[in-house]
Amino acid sequence: MRLFLLGAALGEGPRDVTSVAGAAVIDIDHHHHRRLMKTQEVPEDAVGRRVSCDGERGTVRYVGPVPPTAALWLGVEWDNPERGKHDGSHEGVRYFTCRHPTGGSFVRPKKASFGVDYVTALNQRYQVELQEVIGEEMKISSKTVMMVGFEDVKQKQRLETLTEVGLRRCEVSGPGPENEIRNTTPIAQSLDLSGNLLSSWEVLAAVTEQLESLQVLQLSHNRLSISSEPSRLGPAFSCLRVLSLNSCALTWTQVLHCAPMWQQLEELYLADNDITELQRPEHVLQALKVLDLSNNQIVQDTVLEIAHLPWLEKLNLSSTGLSAIQFNDASPGEKTALFPALKTLLLDDNNISEWRVVNELEKLPSLLHLSCRRNPLQQKEKNLETARQIIIARLSRLELLDMRQVLPDERRGAELDYCKMFGLAWMKAGGHSDPEKNHPNTEFTSEHPRFLALLQKYGAPDEGELKEQKPFALKNQLLTVTFICPEDSERKPIEKKLPGSMIVQKVKGLLHRLLKLPGTELKLTYTCSKMAGREIEIDNDLKPLEFYSVEDGDRILVRWS
Repeated sequence: MRLFLLGAALGEGPRDVTSVAGAAVIDIDHHHHRRLMKTQEVPEDAVGRRVSCDGERGTVRYVGPVPPTAALWLGVEWDNPERGKHDGSHEGVRYFTCRHPTGGSFVRPKKASFGVDYVTALNQRYQVELQEVIGEEMKISSKTVMMVGFEDVKQKQRLETLTEVGLRRCEVSGPGPENEIRNTTPIAQSLDLSGNLLSSWEVLAAVTEQLESLQVLQLSHNRLSISSEPSRLGPAFSCLRVLSLNSCALTWTQVLHCAPMWQQLEELYLADNDITELQRPEHVLQALKVLDLSNNQIVQDTVLEIAHLPWLEKLNLSSTGLSAIQFNDASPGEKTALFPALKTLLLDDNNISEWRVVNELEKLPSLLHLSCRRNPLQQKEKNLETARQIIIARLSRLELLDMRQVLPDERRGAELDYCKMFGLAWMKAGGHSDPEKNHPNTEFTSEHPRFLALLQKYGAPDEGELKEQKPFALKNQLLTVTFICPEDSERKPIEKKLPGSMIVQKVKGLLHRLLKLPGTELKLTYTCSKMAGREIEIDNDLKPLEFYSVEDGDRILVRWS
């Protein structure tokens, strides 16, 4: 066991405490305890209160002596476990418990702040701005008139007109004098209390019940103890539409327990919490349109528990560990009854590696916007733009992909290329250009559920356009191609070795330098021995050469206007 180092003579707290299993609970003389609290100005309800110390926030779990030192200590569980030293135990005695084995420490009361009330924080926060405003008014005034109480009147007038109140990290711990909030900021519609010292939903409700127009509430980076009767606090949040609870150490069970308070809630932000298994919201959150669950390690089999929310339009599941999603109520090509209103789905930074996940998303009846950046799926293709084209072709109604608009021309090109890309596989699976003979097997149609619809839209691709899907091998990396300028006979052919993964845009950049043709629009086609006498157009600058099946020894024809 490590030594318990004390700095009592220097007014320091314990530097280290080793946790001990099977610790006993200390017995305290409560009268002596209360006298100590009074002399050291510790609130009588200190246990459970929030404190700040050197910029870190925590919750008081214990107030009392820590023998052999004199006077009071506060046993604090820090929000940031790296700030602490132990788990609330010292020399075989457990004083309090922590969620994290190094989440706790003892501090002297004089080093901890229990915060200020709402109105005090408000005056401190806006006083500086007010003095700047008054200073500017004095500068532009031709006469300086000194009035007793002028600044106080000006401050009161200014606060009364605020519709957005920002008190982020202002150490707000309670409402203050009765009705003072109602009198000070009567028309506030938006309130930011992120990173403050509010200890419970009851304390918060004492603030918000005085803000009768409050619609937007930011509460991220707080730790609020859960109310035993949340529905009783509902009137304090009767107009609330938007609620942010990022980084509040909440579980989904706790969220559902609190939800009766928020009957009108439309947007709920819960990023970076302790949410793992989702349960179905029964009679709560039914008006929700936006839900952010990002940066929570969610058990993916439970995602569908929120699929019955009737108005949910935007769902953020980024950084949740998601690798698959499946809607078993709908066959390929059909629409699911789940997530009926979902228009926007964010799946960035997950473990999605299978195209069948994208096929499942096509079953969503309202999906228009998708973001799935930084997933293994994109690494399957040698070019990110190719992966983008495949996603667009597989999702028929997509208007926005990875924050970029899907324009009609891009969709048409993506769908045509998709037909060419998987045309050989279609034919091998029993596909045929004659509709009466076109009977691809179920394995192909389940893997490419949109393929037949695309054939109806554009017709079957010519056999000459079909692309053999080659494995990426070293021998395929460099292609010897010859550039020819058919409309300028004086230019000699140029032979170059190029990687098959080189995109057309870069090929054109190379040609501008080789041919010294700055500022002209190049048009490329190519010919190969397999299709003598036929030129194939290279029409997409964002595709690699290998996408067009350019092979070793082919000739690329260069024209310009």
